[in-house]
Amino acid sequence: MATVLVVDDEPIVRDVVTRYLERDGHRIIEAADGDEARGKIARESPNLVVLDVMLPGDTDGLALCRWIRSTSDLAVILLTARGDETDRIVGLELGADDYVTKPFSPRELASRVRTVLRRTQDAAPPRDRVEVGPLVVDAVRHEARRDGELLTLTAREFDLLWFLASNPNRVFSRDQLMAGVWGYSAALDTGTVTVHIRRLREKLEEDPSRPLLLETVWGVGYRLRA
Repeated sequence: MATVLVVDDEPIVRDVVTRYLERDGHRIIEAADGDEARGKIARESPNLVVLDVMLPGDTDGLALCRWIRSTSDLAVILLTARGDETDRIVGLELGADDYVTKPFSPRELASRVRTVLRRTQDAAPPRDRVEVGPLVVDAVRHEARRDGELLTLTAREFDLLWFLASNPNRVFSRDQLMAGVWGYSAALDTGTVTVHIRRLREKLEEDPSRPLLLETVWGVGYRLRA
């Protein structure tokens, strides 16, 4: 499941795009302008941004695309007006991965999102080490440390921590964790997830004076806070 940020000042456009991308199994977050989008990119770490070129305020779509490319390899698909060839050329020169012209087919956009995600994810080298704030998780050594202190984890607790640390700030339901970590159908009992989360939290948050890393989002699931 990829996280996609949809940035457009038109609520109707955001709603249509969100519904189609959610049908493909993506998690969707939204922003109405460039400044809001920058904050959500920093907090939510999306995998792809669907970005309207014409945004209100000082940060339009091209300026946001320039900022994104200067700080990361985050995938970007631009939404441009049909006649604005200059915006499309500039956007691609800034490093956008693709563009779709308005008015657009939501099905075509969903297809392009799938294609770009597949291309960018296939190109990404496998990670063997993840750092989230004071937490370091090393897949090669199969160990995790917080503030340099080694955590004593079972194999499944390590797998759970690796999954959450590889997706910082993203909220996962128990069903999603069951599928992503245990590889079982979400239809099966997820009580084991609750137990493992509790045990992992006890080891991560052993010192109550330190900031909380493993958070419960009530009614939704769990996340590892970056």
